[in-house]
Amino acid sequence: SPEVRAVAVVVVVGAIMSILDTTIVNVGLETLSRDLDAPLSTIQWVATGYLLALATVIPLTGWAAERFGPKRVWMTVVTGFVVSSMLCGLAWSANSLIAFRVLQGLAGGMVMPVGMITLAQAAGPQHMGRVMSVVGVPMLLAPVVGPVVGGLIVEHLSWRWLFFVNLPVGIVGLLLAVRLMPGARAQGRDGGSAHLDLRGLALLSPGIALVVYGLSEVASTGDVAQASVLGPIVAGLGLLIGFALHAWRIEFPIVDVRLLRIGGFAAAALTVVVVGAALFGGMLLLPLYYQIDRGLSPLQAGLLLAPQGIGAAVAMRWSGRLTDRIGGAPVVLAGLGVLMLGTLPFTQVTGSTPYWLLAVALVVRGVGLGFTMMPAMASAYA
Repeated sequence: SPEVRAVAVVVVVGAIMSILDTTIVNVGLETLSRDLDAPLSTIQWVATGYLLALATVIPLTGWAAERFGPKRVWMTVVTGFVVSSMLCGLAWSANSLIAFRVLQGLAGGMVMPVGMITLAQAAGPQHMGRVMSVVGVPMLLAPVVGPVVGGLIVEHLSWRWLFFVNLPVGIVGLLLAVRLMPGARAQGRDGGSAHLDLRGLALLSPGIALVVYGLSEVASTGDVAQASVLGPIVAGLGLLIGFALHAWRIEFPIVDVRLLRIGGFAAAALTVVVVGAALFGGMLLLPLYYQIDRGLSPLQAGLLLAPQGIGAAVAMRWSGRLTDRIGGAPVVLAGLGVLMLGTLPFTQVTGSTPYWLLAVALVVRGVGLGFTMMPAMASAYA
């Protein structure tokens, strides 16, 4: 319907901005390390700090959408994202850039979830497959297009444009939201009273952040058994277990863990987690592999990642319709098989692996992702 199409346009613009920013910087990490005179282990926090902030703020999304309305929240966080992007582009040192990236993550964490809430309520469960396949295009293409755009910027412009590029996209998104997004508040189970579960927030947000921090430290230490890795992960898991016990007992928790009692929802959520790890983990490592191990330029590295986007675009055309027609389970199962097939060659990669083999594997990976990520999310929403 026209209403759903209008919301989808706004959500897609927001998705392009927030996800592109997650991946566009990866190609520039080596350049940032050199230009800001900081070791790669420090510059890695440009990516890690953003993710930590992202993880911390996401649990607030549902409450904020019910309390203030999705349109107002979306426009506020996009404005914050644009301002923090400008600050990142003006950063004068590695430490200032990391600090501004944290601010950017706090704003960016809500952009996609708030858009999804609005779109899901506008579309209804019967059309979620096709709607999610539209929104899924930027979600699956941005990790591939990001390195290409990042490579062009790093090669022909200053690294500062890795962040300034968000400004026009964000401004377009705000103008579209004023005209196209519905102004009604999201309705939760509490009938719109939007009670804020402060105790749950105090357990959940730090818990997620500590787990993400501990995992990120593996890159610096190279050892999972180090105290700097295990300590935060164990502490974070303790807080998350505490949150789960708390959320199970109260009527309106900040995140309703009781939804996981629904078998299909739990399976879809777990699928999104593991497929997301396969997608974004690979998109962080592959640009560094091409640049450091194979000695290629950022632009060449970005172009060599493009085949995955081709595969995803081809698959996305059919996955949404199939999900609405036959359900998510058979589509996701087939997609997981294709995804595994496309990932196998990367377990044997060396410094001399033929580029054509990597390109073919990325196309297959893209097809698998297109038939997995968005159908799983559509099933969960439905």
